[in-house]
Amino acid sequence: MDGLLEHVWVVLAGFGAGLLTSTVGVASLLSFPVLLAVGLPPVVANVSNTLGLIPAGAGGAVGYRDELKVEPALTVRVIALSAVGGLLGAGLLLALPSSVFEAVVPWLILGTCVLVAAQPRISAALRARHGPGERPVRLRLSPVATVFVVLTGVYGGYFGAGAGVMMIAVLALSLDLDFGVVAGIRTTSLMASNLVAGIVFTLVAEVDWVVVALLALSSVGGGYLGARIARRLPATALRAAVLVAGVVAAVTLLV
Repeated sequence: MDGLLEHVWVVLAGFGAGLLTSTVGVASLLSFPVLLAVGLPPVVANVSNTLGLIPAGAGGAVGYRDELKVEPALTVRVIALSAVGGLLGAGLLLALPSSVFEAVVPWLILGTCVLVAAQPRISAALRARHGPGERPVRLRLSPVATVFVVLTGVYGGYFGAGAGVMMIAVLALSLDLDFGVVAGIRTTSLMASNLVAGIVFTLVAEVDWVVVALLALSSVGGGYLGARIARRLPATALRAAVLVAGVVAAVTLLV
């Protein structure tokens, strides 16, 4: 990658991706196409993008620091599971052709959008079914939710566009937490997935370190600002933004 203009585009993409990391969770939908546009090969772009956006998650975690204190044990568990998934996802990226995921990912994202949209109604129906005070508050991951958290981490380590939407759906459906808390856990856990995958890529894959540095410097500020914006949004508005971003991600990947 040569030229000042290309560097500027990467910096802008990093800042925008940082904003998306902490709000709607589709950061790679913005940054990955920009890296392709400035001339990086797809695998190098994907690897460099994963590494460069790790600081965006760190900035988001700082911005969500109050939300992350609500259920610290649960937060640590989700982060650890996502890290395991990220390790597996990095291995898949290096071992499998991209066509394996390209065929299913758009539909998976659309499915999770439906779950995000339906979650309030599903939760209300469960409360009504059990009656007032009869349904225990869910603050621990079920075995099924645990599997889906790991699978989302796998996808995050493999590519990640829409992984934030998937994680929102899994956590919102399986836990009784404020939507802002869910968003904070989502942002931090996917950062862990990217971090583990990034370590693997650093050891065995080709990386454009100039791109990584530009993305890292610009995305950390975007991640922090995005978290501050998201925590001030009503849950309905944040949910709507997640849905729009998820649909756009799915349609873009299909096209």
